[in-house]
Amino acid sequence: MTKKELKEFLDAKVEQYNRLDFIDSDPIQIPHKFSKKEDIEIAGFLSATIAWGNRKSIINNANKMMQLLDNAPFDFVINHEEKDLEQLESFVHRTFNGIDFITFIKGLQHIYNNHNGLEAVFFNHVNKHSIQPAIHEFKTIFFEIEHLKRTEKHVSDPLKKSAAKRINMFLRWMVRQDKTGVDFGIWQSISPSILSCPLDVHSGNVARKLGLLKRKQNDAKALEELDQSLRKLDENDPVKYDFALFGLGVFEGF
Repeated sequence: MTKKELKEFLDAKVEQYNRLDFIDSDPIQIPHKFSKKEDIEIAGFLSATIAWGNRKSIINNANKMMQLLDNAPFDFVINHEEKDLEQLESFVHRTFNGIDFITFIKGLQHIYNNHNGLEAVFFNHVNKHSIQPAIHEFKTIFFEIEHLKRTEKHVSDPLKKSAAKRINMFLRWMVRQDKTGVDFGIWQSISPSILSCPLDVHSGNVARKLGLLKRKQNDAKALEELDQSLRKLDENDPVKYDFALFGLGVFEGF
């Protein structure tokens, strides 16, 4: 395929998958239950955090998270008392357990009370080419609270060679301006042009088959390579191609 043919093919796949019915089978449906900015952010962040493994299980457990937060995530984060956290102790999704969940609630409270919220933390640490340094700084700030070392593994760090798939997915949800109503675009301080594609097995394999990625590992270097390829196709909205790569891999077995 020529570059022009590849772009036309992928643009058509974006149009096919970047539509409202995509929400029905995706964890993005969880923040779509809310209308308040902070509720959307927190529901999105927590849902993305546990977004690995079986998709049905991810959605079920993300719904369970919201129920445990009384379906008012921002109010719970800001106003909870220590005794309220006891109801979170039983939560488990794979290796993310109740202790991790409680730590995340305290970390989010710290972010909102002391750092002007999630959007501000990321905006204050982006550079004009990449959002990856901001993910590193976010992790540092998030874990300024007292916590067990084991919980840190649930927030990836690009500066430690991670592709940080889940947090890049969360950032796509928050930042990307989406006319079809899938992604929220509620963080207008950050440009969609610096977002990175959520790189996983599916998107990585499809990207390699299409010649967008040569590196074999799905790590930070591979993400940088894929970012460069996608920005050549659309410099303003490169991560729209996540829909194409993911759809081709998961739904079409490309």
